[in-house]
Amino acid sequence: MTVCSQTYGGSKRFKTSLPTTQDSCSYSGRDLLKSFIIAALNREEVVHVLCFDVSEEELRDRLKPLDTQRLHIHNAYSDPLGWTGHPAFTVQQFSLEDLTGLIKQTSQPKAALLVIDSLSWILRHMTPPTVCRTLQQLRKGGAVRAVIGLLHTDMHQRGTVGSVCHLATSLISVAPGVKGNEAVAKITKRSKSGKVLQDEEIFCITEDLTVTILSKPSHPEPKQNNTEEEQADPTANLTFNLRLSDSELEAKQKLALPFVFSKEKKTALLHPGPGTGRILYEPDANDDYDQEDPDDDLDV
Repeated sequence: MTVCSQTYGGSKRFKTSLPTTQDSCSYSGRDLLKSFIIAALNREEVVHVLCFDVSEEELRDRLKPLDTQRLHIHNAYSDPLGWTGHPAFTVQQFSLEDLTGLIKQTSQPKAALLVIDSLSWILRHMTPPTVCRTLQQLRKGGAVRAVIGLLHTDMHQRGTVGSVCHLATSLISVAPGVKGNEAVAKITKRSKSGKVLQDEEIFCITEDLTVTILSKPSHPEPKQNNTEEEQADPTANLTFNLRLSDSELEAKQKLALPFVFSKEKKTALLHPGPGTGRILYEPDANDDYDQEDPDDDLDV
């Protein structure tokens, strides 16, 4: 299940953040989702919850009565497909127009927090492109300030999970910890500049749905040697010496290589003097050369 959390604030013009929480059958992220709802209510925010996975009674369990005055739960659990003819909320209403109208009817003028419990139920009855398009439209701002979605990753294909999580500004993947009341959260945050920050924490949730960070997971760190390691010398233990002395190095640097043109050679080639264009031929002792007819080899 994936849950996204975000600190909200600032002016009324903003882009909606999309935190996502991921869980699996080994650990449920619903209590963590409830803790986000309580934290938003304590900040005096208006919270709207689309309740698909559990009943309204189960969702309100362990929530303080005073905190629920700004909490609006839209029951999509009893009749999610609209079979009774008078449904409170159906999966077909998961669109920008219907959600905006629903929130404006019961919310204050300021933007509200939208909690989806869960995205997995919606993805079972709507195509991933349709769900992603609605989430992307909600991110542009308007009646919704932020969206927190719960996703059961082991219910979907990897491509579906990746498409939904790609839209999220924050990802929290939860898994069971070593002890019974502990859990491990892998947190991924994406900044506006595109930078990705990752962290991992061990936490527990108390009876009043308060999240307590216990510690960071202990991973074995690579051993670091404080002393500089001596580099192996490939010229050691040889029968001959490959190193040059200072005098030999100086003589090497002064040596004029035959394939390197000096200034004198360049001048001689570019500005030849008189007589430099002659061709000199020295006959060999075995050459058959007739002085009387030098071109007799050309006669046919």
